[in-house]
Amino acid sequence: MGSKIKLAVSCLNQWALDFQGNLERITEAIKQAHELGATYCLTPEISVSGYGCDDHFLEIDTERHCWEVLEELLQLEECKQMICDVGMPVVHRGSRFNCRIIFLFKRILLIRPKTACCNELNYRELRWFVPWQKSKTVESYLLPQNICYVTGQSHVEIGDGIIETGDACIGSEICEELWTAENSHVSLGLDGVDIFTNGSGSQFSLQQLHRRMDLIKATTRKMGGAYLMCNQVGCDGGRIFYDGCSMIACNGDIVACTPQFSLKEVEVEVATVDLEDIRSFRVSKPSRSMQATKESEYPRIKIHGFFMCPDGLISQHDLSCTLPIQITYKTSEEEIEFSASNWLWDYLRRSGQSGFFLPLSGGVDSSSVACIVFAMCNMVCKAVHDGNKGVLSDVRRLVHDQSYAITSPENLCNDIFTTCYMASENSSVATKQRASSLAKRIGSNHLELRIDTVVSALLMVFTAVTGFIPKFTAKGGSRRENLALQNNQARIRMVLAYLFAQLMQWVRGKPGGLLVLGSSNIDEALRGYYTKYDCSSADINPIGGIGKTELKSFVSYFCKKYNVQPLREIVEAPPTAELEPLEDGEITQTDEVQMGMTYNELSVFGKLRKVALCGPYGMFTKLVQLWKQTYSPRQVAEKVKHFFYTYSINRHKMTTLTPAMHCDAHSPEDSRHDLRPFLYHNKWTWQFRKIDDHVAKLEEHEIVTKKK
Repeated sequence: MGSKIKLAVSCLNQWALDFQGNLERITEAIKQAHELGATYCLTPEISVSGYGCDDHFLEIDTERHCWEVLEELLQLEECKQMICDVGMPVVHRGSRFNCRIIFLFKRILLIRPKTACCNELNYRELRWFVPWQKSKTVESYLLPQNICYVTGQSHVEIGDGIIETGDACIGSEICEELWTAENSHVSLGLDGVDIFTNGSGSQFSLQQLHRRMDLIKATTRKMGGAYLMCNQVGCDGGRIFYDGCSMIACNGDIVACTPQFSLKEVEVEVATVDLEDIRSFRVSKPSRSMQATKESEYPRIKIHGFFMCPDGLISQHDLSCTLPIQITYKTSEEEIEFSASNWLWDYLRRSGQSGFFLPLSGGVDSSSVACIVFAMCNMVCKAVHDGNKGVLSDVRRLVHDQSYAITSPENLCNDIFTTCYMASENSSVATKQRASSLAKRIGSNHLELRIDTVVSALLMVFTAVTGFIPKFTAKGGSRRENLALQNNQARIRMVLAYLFAQLMQWVRGKPGGLLVLGSSNIDEALRGYYTKYDCSSADINPIGGIGKTELKSFVSYFCKKYNVQPLREIVEAPPTAELEPLEDGEITQTDEVQMGMTYNELSVFGKLRKVALCGPYGMFTKLVQLWKQTYSPRQVAEKVKHFFYTYSINRHKMTTLTPAMHCDAHSPEDSRHDLRPFLYHNKWTWQFRKIDDHVAKLEEHEIVTKKK
C-alpha cells in the first residue's frame, strides 16, 4: 500500500447567480484536476451559487438551482476516481447553512455546514446563514428528489463529521473557522485527520496576503498535515475583489499556490504529499500525541473500497513529493495595479457595456484611474498573447467585432476608453496639458471641452427667479455663495459625463455605451471634501478604497514601470479642485489648505476611527502621544475636533458614494463596511468637553513640572 497522494485546489472566477457559468467553471476545474491525477478536488466557498448572492440567499430558488447544478456535477465521470468538494447553501430543519457538499460519482458522502459565520466588516453571513453549533455531531438529511434519482440515496449525513477512506482521513473547515480563536483544525488534527480542506471566500485587502499564508503555514507547522485552502478570484458582482492564491501547505511549508491575480476563469494547482511524512511529523511531537489521546472522536463517514493513494509500487515510485515553494509578495503599488485592473475588467466584461468614460482633470486621483484602465489593457493584451481564448472572446464581444485583433495596449485603450478634460474659467493651463499628455501616452480617445456656457446658463436661471447674483469669495461673495458656485461647476461635470458616456460610441460609429468611472479616494470621502453628485458620482470607482498617500505612491511607481512621463508633474503638483477663480492664471485653491489638515493626517484620522475604533476622546488620547514631538496637546485637540466636526457634517455624502472596490480596512463606505449614522450632532458636546478637560490637566501638569 502506497502513501503518496495528489491533491488539487482550484481558483474560480465565479459570478453570483450565474448558475450555468458557475457549473461550467466547476466542471472545468474537476476535469483539470482529474487529468493531473488528483484524488481530491476542492473549490471555493459557496462556489455553486457564487459567494456574493447576498439577500438572494433568502430565496428558495437559490438553493433549488444549487441542487440542480449539483445533479449535473454528480454525474461527471471524473468523480469516479476523485472526491469532489463544492460549496452551496442548504436548508435543514428550517435553518439555512453555508455548506460543503463532498461527493463521488453519483454518491454524496457528507454535507458539512460552516460552524462559525463571518459577520464583520464586509461580511454579513449571519443575515443569511446560521452556524452549525452541534460539535462533532451529524444528523440525517433528506435529499431532494432529483438528487435521489441520481444517487439512489434518500438520506445523507449532515453535520460536523469527517471522511475516512481506505488510507486517509479528511476533515473540513470553512473560511472563518480558520481565523477564530477556537478553530476546527486543532481538534480535527488531534483526532487523526491527515488532510484539512478549507473552501474559502477571502476578500482582497492591501498587504494582507501574508496573513493568510502565515496562518496556514503556522497551522500545519503546529498540527502537521496537508492543508488545502481554496479562494475565488475576480469580482463576483459587488464591491469585493477576490485575489485568488488557492494553496496547499504540508507540515509548515507552502507546496503549491495559484497566482494572486489572474484573468483565467479557472486555475488548478496540484501537489503530491506523503501521508507517512505527515504521520512521522506528528508522532515526533510527544506533547501533541498526549493531547490527542484525550481528544473525543468525530463521527466518521467511511468510504469502503476507495483509496486516495494510487495502488502499486510502480505508481507510487512515479510520484515524487512536491517541494516547498517561496511565495513572493507584491508591493502595495503592484497590488493596486493588478487588483483594481482585474476588478475593472470583470465588471466591464460582465456589464454588457463597451468601455469606460473618465473625466480626466490632470490631478492624481483621475490620473490614477486612467493608469488603472491602461494597466487593465496591458493585462488583457498579455493574456491574449499567452493564448487565453476566453479573454480574446470577451474583447471581441466588447468591441462588437469577431475578427478584432489586439495590436497594442494603447490601441485597445483607444477603442474602449474615452477621457475628457472639462475646463472652466477656473482651470489652469497646467492641468489641461497634464491631462492631454497622459491621454496621449496611454492612447485613450481624449476630448476637451469648456463648461462655462452651461455654468452661466444655470446661474442665469437662478438670477431670473431670485434677482440675486452669487459671487466667489475672491470677488466679494460670502462663504455660502462661494461653495454654491463651486458645487454648481462640479455637478455640471457629472451631468456632462453621463451624456457623453451614453453617446460617444454612437458618435464614433460604435455600438453600446460607456461606464462612467469615478475618482474620489478614501480620504476625500472620509472628510467629505467633495461635492455630492459631482464627478465622484459615477457607475463604479476603482480607487474609492485607496488613500491619497497610497495613490501618489502608485502613480510614481506606474510612471517608472510604464515610462509615463506626464505622471511626474501630476505627482509633484499640489492637489487642487480648481473650482475657485485663478489669480494671474495661477491656482490659489489647494486641497490641504481648504481641508484644514494634510492628507497624511487625514489617513491617520481614518485608521484610528475605523481600524482602532476610536471616538473623538480616544483618538485624542492616542494622538497626543503620537504627535507630541510635533504638536502641543491643545493643537492636537483642535485638529481632532476639526476632523470630527467636518466628518460628521459630511457623513450624509456616504449614502450616495459610488460603488468602489474594497481595498483598505479604514474605508468609510456606507453600504456594508462602515455602518454609521449620517445625521450627527456635529458639536460632539460631551466628547469635546472631555478632550478639553484632558488638555487642561496636561497643561496644568506641564506648568507644575516646569516650576519644579
